[in-house]
Amino acid sequence: MMHDGQLSSLLQRAIDARESLIDPRHENAFRLFNGFTEGYPHLSLDLYAGTVIFHNYHPDASLSMELVNEIAIFLQSHPRLSGWLHAGIVKSRNSTSQDERRGTLLFGDSVDRKVKEHGVWYAIDLTMHQDTSLYLDTRHLRKWLIENMKGKRLLNAFAYTGSFGVAALAGGASRVVQIDRNRKFLNLAKESYTLNGFPIQKQGFIAADFFPTISQFKRANARFDCVIIDPPFFSTTSKGKVDQVHESARLINKVRPLIEDGGYLIAINNALYMSGREYMLTLESLCEDGYLKIEELIPVPEDFVGYNKIVSFITDPAPFNHSTKIAILKVKRK
Repeated sequence: MMHDGQLSSLLQRAIDARESLIDPRHENAFRLFNGFTEGYPHLSLDLYAGTVIFHNYHPDASLSMELVNEIAIFLQSHPRLSGWLHAGIVKSRNSTSQDERRGTLLFGDSVDRKVKEHGVWYAIDLTMHQDTSLYLDTRHLRKWLIENMKGKRLLNAFAYTGSFGVAALAGGASRVVQIDRNRKFLNLAKESYTLNGFPIQKQGFIAADFFPTISQFKRANARFDCVIIDPPFFSTTSKGKVDQVHESARLINKVRPLIEDGGYLIAINNALYMSGREYMLTLESLCEDGYLKIEELIPVPEDFVGYNKIVSFITDPAPFNHSTKIAILKVKRK
């Protein structure tokens, strides 16, 4: 039995709450347990098709592995998961080993390489780095893109593995440009294109720094109907700095000239210690001149936020429902 007597009941409550997300073909992805809000802050569990990811946040990664192994046995024998849960990976965030931070195989022979969400396939590489290659907190935004990008031109900055661009193409976008400094991430985006039968055009993938690339687009007088900026929490390169806490406004202003009249600017801020109100004040100040308007706030899916919440967030995200704060802004050109 697990060391923490309450943990098995917390896991059971979490699985029960997510019953509707368990699809018959076991192809989708969702957060199975958010330990931070659901009562066990050292652990979160994600399901990617038939592979479970253990995000182990324990300060001493090795000390917690006995418990992680017991949870793995609990999940493999669970009546809702047994028979199709075929692999487990543990990512120990506080390990000194890069391999352990990226993820090591806990059980099973092979891990899943793709998931289906809203009818769209996404290629995944679950141990490419410490994240999982497809962020589950932005699932609703991908749905919004599927529903709103028909015939539109999209620029996806800080594209990571390109899931927003894939969603836009699934929704009938006429052009998608993905920018990321890491070519390895963009190669995974190309795998997603192939899974969905989308053509791969070289000019649609730019492995380069954000700042000079945006400047080049401006000089070329390029225009898009939608630009997404989803920067890493803090990033510094020789070309510039992305500090979401202090420089969100600068980043938004950087891409505004690229957006057509009536187009969209999608701004994502995932700074844990920046409150929702503080971010809203930043957005509202940008809207004061009348050339930007807050059109919609996209919530993070409830499975990711957590059900039956026992612990509240470190910083109040309201009016957003999570520290991943997603705002859709409508653009009016001068």
